[in-house]
Amino acid sequence: MQHVNQGHSLILGSGIIGITSAWYLAKAGHQVTVVDRQPGPAQETSFANAGMISPGYSAPWAAPGVPLKAIKWLLSRHAPLAIRPTADLSQYRWMLQMLRNCTADRYAINKERMMRLADHSRQCLIALRSETGINYEQRQRGTLQLFRTRKQRDAAAQDITVLQQLGVPFELLDQDGCIRAEPGLASSRDKIFGGLRLPLDETGDCQLFTKELEARCRALGVAFRYGCRIDTLNSDGNRITGVNIIERDGGTETLTADNYVLALGSYSPELLQPLGINLPVYPVKGYSLTVPVQDQNRAPVSTIMDETYKVAITRFDDRIRVGGTAELAGFDLRLRSKPLATLRMVVNDLFPGGGDNNDTRYWAGLRPMTPDGTPVVGATALKNLFLNTGHGTLGWTMSCGSAQLLSDIVDGQRPAISTDGFDIGRYTGPDPGSAHPYRPQAPAAGFYHS
Repeated sequence: MQHVNQGHSLILGSGIIGITSAWYLAKAGHQVTVVDRQPGPAQETSFANAGMISPGYSAPWAAPGVPLKAIKWLLSRHAPLAIRPTADLSQYRWMLQMLRNCTADRYAINKERMMRLADHSRQCLIALRSETGINYEQRQRGTLQLFRTRKQRDAAAQDITVLQQLGVPFELLDQDGCIRAEPGLASSRDKIFGGLRLPLDETGDCQLFTKELEARCRALGVAFRYGCRIDTLNSDGNRITGVNIIERDGGTETLTADNYVLALGSYSPELLQPLGINLPVYPVKGYSLTVPVQDQNRAPVSTIMDETYKVAITRFDDRIRVGGTAELAGFDLRLRSKPLATLRMVVNDLFPGGGDNNDTRYWAGLRPMTPDGTPVVGATALKNLFLNTGHGTLGWTMSCGSAQLLSDIVDGQRPAISTDGFDIGRYTGPDPGSAHPYRPQAPAAGFYHS
């Protein structure tokens, strides 16, 4: 049932998070305007991600043992992690906060939060798909986390415990079971020890979905202002009074609304800092490559997550998308040969001959990551400013659920699920690793698979 007369909401950002936010707010009866510097939707982080919709694989990067693994990774030829020091102090603050979350207790708290939101998002996506008939080359055939060693399989015990506690279906597979799930792995049998299959996970082209949903938003009356750089947020100390934008021709304008939603991913913190709000979201660069399917029998049928190299291989209709690596280098978007070589190596190692390597498209994007892995969704100290950002590698997975919750929060409705630990309040309390419900107050200082 659609509500009416809910006021005007201005959404800053037209990636998957911004467009889903526009959809749910418009469905709730809001007049909605979306603003973005790009010429259309899903042109940055949402453009060519790995395509995984993986509620069951939702887990924080900050985990016990990760600091030691990170040191080893940095010395590895096909390292899933690269750190390129910058002069930005926020890079080092963010890394320290990430390290603080690498304990068993905090990992359990953060994983529960992430899976709570991801499962809600899965249900929201199913409902949206049923309502709209939207097509985005989707497949509902699960995710296979691939273990190359017994040690990797044994290390998954903690994640399996959480899956059991939350009632998430899973299958622990041996070598033969992995090949039954993904027949294209048959020629790589000797490289596989086993796997963890999550049958409720899905795949799909995030950019295609975002563009299709944008068209449906337009049908609901949502307005779009593309080619407009968002310069500053104006505030009277209690609420946002307007947003200053700069258009392509250099012209300036101040846009006003009843509510403001910041969904600018890695670029969100720089707009919040002048308001005294320190948002610990850092750009973690990820890479992807896309190749046409060359041999159906040798290609994947869904998504495989290679636990050794932290690389995801996903099947679209006639393409294979390979995504991975984490590079801490600020806002540097240059394509580097070493991580791209790792992506090529992994897909050809597991699915030799499946894709046409002579027609490869490369891409890099900035994942907006929090130190604990959970996105920041909810209210702020400024009464009409709301955040929906920091989803890291799981923006596609959590997009619909985050946007639906945001709509509830903006409208003052009882949220569909518990929002404990989702908003920026968890960084303003004495212990950023524990649950800390947000209470409006003066802004306080605070601060990590596509």
